[in-house]
Amino acid sequence: MSQWEGKNGPLLIAEIGGNHEGDFEYAKKLTNLAIESGADFVKFQIYTGDTLVSKVEGAQRNAHFKKFELTNDQHLHLAKMCKDNNVGYMASVWDPEAIDWIDDYISIYKIGSGDLTAYPVLAKTAEKNKPIIISTGLANEDEVVATVEYIKSVNSNYNETNLAILQCTSMYPIPFSDANLNVMGRLKELTGCSVGYSDHTEGSFALEIAVAMGAEVLEFHFTDSRENKTFRDHKVSLTKDEVIELIQRIKEIKELQGTSSKTPLEVEGDHVTSFRRAVYPNRDILQGEHITAQDLTVLRPNHGIDARDFDKLVGKTATKNLIAHQKLDWEDFK
Repeated sequence: MSQWEGKNGPLLIAEIGGNHEGDFEYAKKLTNLAIESGADFVKFQIYTGDTLVSKVEGAQRNAHFKKFELTNDQHLHLAKMCKDNNVGYMASVWDPEAIDWIDDYISIYKIGSGDLTAYPVLAKTAEKNKPIIISTGLANEDEVVATVEYIKSVNSNYNETNLAILQCTSMYPIPFSDANLNVMGRLKELTGCSVGYSDHTEGSFALEIAVAMGAEVLEFHFTDSRENKTFRDHKVSLTKDEVIELIQRIKEIKELQGTSSKTPLEVEGDHVTSFRRAVYPNRDILQGEHITAQDLTVLRPNHGIDARDFDKLVGKTATKNLIAHQKLDWEDFK
């Protein structure tokens, strides 16, 4: 079983991220709902305003993230909630110093799009020697390949089996035309890594198509409701009921995909015989006549001489009188 395989196919990551908006009680509520949704992992972002954004160069953004901060103990409480309910806990750890105190609860690390080029953060994460998922919003192909190679250079234990790359477009929300799900195939070609999709469209349709296209990891924002919410991430988030519906859609997609082995399944009613054709006389033929292509036709059912043997009959001689559309046998010719 691949480490990217979830309970229902692809690994499903319900990202609460900053949707709690700094409210710990709300964060706990969202965590419970995400656990109940059937997602494989519940994901957060661990940071402080001062370890993420310059107070001088980005004062407004610094203040924004400070309002969304949770304490270390609060993050640990959320992680324990997941663990106690046998659901994976995941985080984009934007504060490298936090990696040490949260590491016991993380089995897979997530690198957000904004940190794809933050090599010190990548290095600190790679030191933990755990699988890593990388989102690729903002990045071009060369930057994605460079990041994968950098992680491998930091820790030689990383390879195609413990790195996953997610196609992502870092706007909120994006139109379908900006999802570019075909990029998943290109990322697979470039890196050899498992690939998936981090969604910023509205609804779940893009996620469903991504599954059909081979996504092994799906990440989606998660909320309790999109109504009366001003923080942008809620707009692209799924609710508990929508995740449950998504899981049902994934099951249906996997059922439709079936197996890659092409074998006939049409066993009812002898379809092979009734749907396929055999060779029949196109007219009454007298004993001793030489057979031409114009004397023959191919019709259902496949009784007698198979249609694939049509050319083998041309040029033979009838050994008996034959009537139009009768079943033929090789003994009827020489």
